[in-house]
Amino acid sequence: MKLFVVALTLLGLVGTVVGDTNATTTGYWDCCKPSCAWPGKASLKTRPSLACDIHDKPIQDANAWSGCGDNGVAYMCSHEQPWAINKTLAYGFAAVKIAGQDESGWCCACYELTFTEGPVKGKKFVVQATNTGGDLQDNHFDMAIPGCGVGYLNGCTAEYNAPPDGWGKRYGGISQESECSELPKKLQPGCKWRWDWYLGAQIPDVTFKRVKCPKAITDKSQCIRADEDSFSG
Repeated sequence: MKLFVVALTLLGLVGTVVGDTNATTTGYWDCCKPSCAWPGKASLKTRPSLACDIHDKPIQDANAWSGCGDNGVAYMCSHEQPWAINKTLAYGFAAVKIAGQDESGWCCACYELTFTEGPVKGKKFVVQATNTGGDLQDNHFDMAIPGCGVGYLNGCTAEYNAPPDGWGKRYGGISQESECSELPKKLQPGCKWRWDWYLGAQIPDVTFKRVKCPKAITDKSQCIRADEDSFSG
């Protein structure tokens, strides 16, 4: 795989991934305020990514404390769940860690993931990075999928009265589509997406490249990077 360093230098974008690169995936839904919803994470044209209150209403104050902390009021918005565009393309959001970069490089950037194995091989998933995986390896996309496990932090008990370890196992979440009924109704479409479009795949590897964010994604997150026009969709 190639990183077109010369072209990046001319664009003043050294360190930005533009060629297809290998990556790993996992899934999560911890209900916590996403890291890229805090101000000052990256150079933006707009506000940071939206967080929501305990009633899933957008919070305009980007400094609102996370519901996963003491006396916090900000949570992950239900609009971060994935949705299908057609049988081979879907949109969504993810927590991200990319080699050679930090949050200033990936917060609110969009990436086209192409699955390279399993039942979704060849399908494409365009995600916007709204969170950062502090426990992730380099070139890792932790896809935001309701019912896929809360992981280390759990804001779902406070926001939705979920069990102490979230729905299903703390890491991995529920194991079959019928268990999506245990989640709040507003999260069930994204939960069922895991089987309807994602075909129950088990954390398949992907290749990825930076792309211009689709309007359908930024309409939800309200976050657009300053360098967005340097990329094509």
